[in-house]
Amino acid sequence: MATGTGVYHQQLAEQKRTAIVDAATRLFMAHGYAGASLARVAQDAEVSKATLFKQFPTKASLFEAVVTQQWAAADDGGTTPGPGDLARGLRVHGRRYAALMSRPEMVGLYRMVIAEMPRFPQVADTQFETGKMPFFREVQHYLQAEHDAGTARVDDPVLAATNFLGMIGNFVFWPRLMVVGWDPTPAAVEHAVEEAVATTVARYGTA
Repeated sequence: MATGTGVYHQQLAEQKRTAIVDAATRLFMAHGYAGASLARVAQDAEVSKATLFKQFPTKASLFEAVVTQQWAAADDGGTTPGPGDLARGLRVHGRRYAALMSRPEMVGLYRMVIAEMPRFPQVADTQFETGKMPFFREVQHYLQAEHDAGTARVDDPVLAATNFLGMIGNFVFWPRLMVVGWDPTPAAVEHAVEEAVATTVARYGTA
């Protein structure tokens, strides 16, 4: 009975945490970092302020959870291929990145960070270190693994990962911040990924 009760309380806490992060995401994107009060987050999540502060003692910790959740959308549950087929591995990473950066929530997150950065530089640091860098390092480590396996020659995996993701992001994501109505078709996005893969394989592949 105690075990069942413990599981129930754990599930309830997770449900409340999810509701809090979802509410915070909406409020941060609608009102900015400064304009989203923790009291309003608790109200919209239908939890007490005590429950919110137990999960997230500060607004900074709540924003970190929002960023982590947005970037976790890149994890589709599939298995990232190991080294041995550079094009295949790059295609998996490239498609995940394109899908992630095409999400309206990601566009909203970046717009909010850019707007708030002069007053709250920590939001940009959180977005970069907690959000982008774990994904970036995954691609970097993958390219290093291909280099170690002899299927690619990547002397600078940081630069290689930067160039690969940049080719995709410059078509899929950045115009969304500046061009009204920019919404490339799935076929156009796939073509951009394939071109990035082909260019990277031509530059670094050894086969």
